[in-house]
Amino acid sequence: MKNKSVVTEAREIQLAADLIRLGARLQLLEAETHLSRERLLKLYKEVKGVSPPKGMLPFSTDWFLAWQPNVHASLFMSFHRFMLDNTGLSGLDAVVKAYRLYLDHVELHGMECVLSLTRAWTLVRFFDAGMLQMAQCAGCGGHFVAHALDLTQGYVCGLCHVPARAGKTKRNAEALAAAV
Repeated sequence: MKNKSVVTEAREIQLAADLIRLGARLQLLEAETHLSRERLLKLYKEVKGVSPPKGMLPFSTDWFLAWQPNVHASLFMSFHRFMLDNTGLSGLDAVVKAYRLYLDHVELHGMECVLSLTRAWTLVRFFDAGMLQMAQCAGCGGHFVAHALDLTQGYVCGLCHVPARAGKTKRNAEALAAAV
């Protein structure tokens, strides 16, 4: 009996370490493992070399609806839905696999990573709570994150109707200036 609990704790520690490497915040680790807060703090410091960031987790659905975060959240949710529908994975396993696919896709296409693992996990929780839904774009047919109570008939995504200031960030201006 004791041997089984040691194996379970070792798996929990490995899971927590993997999540930390992916950028998980302490609150996510506390919710998804049975390890004590003190053990998680020690583990975080061992893996990252620094204390975990302080502060609250994102608690508003609005962040996921801004132009760039919406595109990335929608991409992640497509991967997540694929995992749920085709692999037999669920819960945290589906979130982690979908997030790794998201990271691979972003890297492959030279994009900036906008969605953290903690935000992706929070996004899935918002969907599970019925606060967000996927809406099909009338223009391209893609599926995008939207508020659950929004009317989605005739919905047009941020890629079909790009905001005037989209992509005009300080980082892009600096990259352009450095290239010249």
